[in-house]
Amino acid sequence: MQVDVLFYQLFQSFPAIFFDLLGQPDVNVSNYEFTSPEVKQPTFRFDGVLKPKSNSPDDILYFIEVQFQKRAKFYTRLFAEINLYFNQYDPPYEDWYAVVIFKNRNTEVMAPLRYQEVMERRVIQIYLDEIESLAQRSIGVGLVQLLAVTSKRKLGERAQELIERASQTPSAGGALSREQAIELVQTIVLYRFPNLSREELEAMLGLADLKNTKVYQELQQEVRAEALQEGELKAKVELVSRMLSRDFGVQEIVEILDLRTDTVVDAAIAALLKAKLNAKQIAKRLELEVSQVTPKAVRLLLSEGKSEAQVVQQIGITLAAVRRVTQPKLQKAEEN
Repeated sequence: MQVDVLFYQLFQSFPAIFFDLLGQPDVNVSNYEFTSPEVKQPTFRFDGVLKPKSNSPDDILYFIEVQFQKRAKFYTRLFAEINLYFNQYDPPYEDWYAVVIFKNRNTEVMAPLRYQEVMERRVIQIYLDEIESLAQRSIGVGLVQLLAVTSKRKLGERAQELIERASQTPSAGGALSREQAIELVQTIVLYRFPNLSREELEAMLGLADLKNTKVYQELQQEVRAEALQEGELKAKVELVSRMLSRDFGVQEIVEILDLRTDTVVDAAIAALLKAKLNAKQIAKRLELEVSQVTPKAVRLLLSEGKSEAQVVQQIGITLAAVRRVTQPKLQKAEEN
């Protein structure tokens, strides 16, 4: 389970938490719905969009991105996503903001100067380690802060404090109930420490008899299954495409997923071919020579049943170049 998925679950179930983060607790959240739309050409997906339910031009549209790791070209990609969203969905709202949630300032990147005006007017940056005053006023914000806590001991202390606060706070008016707080805390703790036993989780949260709670049974099974899957080569290879779309480089992917370089390169070429990039574009994106990309791309497309003519057209090489890959003897003859 990725951290942006947890944010999605929190904001989708309790959109009031988002407005608490903005310091706007009085917003009528019933007027909004939380979604994660996909924008195409190329395919991007927002971590979340908080969209008014009405079509009034006076309402405000919020784009939400979560950044727990430093990403080059983050803002370039973000504004590309936003422009594609406007082009594809053509929403009626005149006013919009991009809300970027950082773990801390170390995960932030500087925006290029060309975006200075839009940064000043349209971007709201939130650093989870700098919102203590908001967290003291809002249990929901406190839950969000848990995602940035790195110490197991501190996570347990914060979790117990939030559960206690929820027990003492009336659940009317959209406030989280004790049961809801416990379920969300369990979700976050099991995300951070998926191998905790029930007894360890009970001790960490200062609670008893968690084994019958729905969230424990479902989430423990889900997280452990995912942890096992991500240890499998196939699952890791499938992650390559998603990491490329987040601007990871080949070497970064190799190190993070602990895969061989050629395995990552093969998976990356396959993903970029699906995005309709040609050989030169793929080579540039992966920082490789075209000669390193072409043979792999040719073999992959032919294995998918593409004709030589289709291969020529898609990856931008000559028919002779295709046949040098498929007929090595021809290449040797030309060299002689």
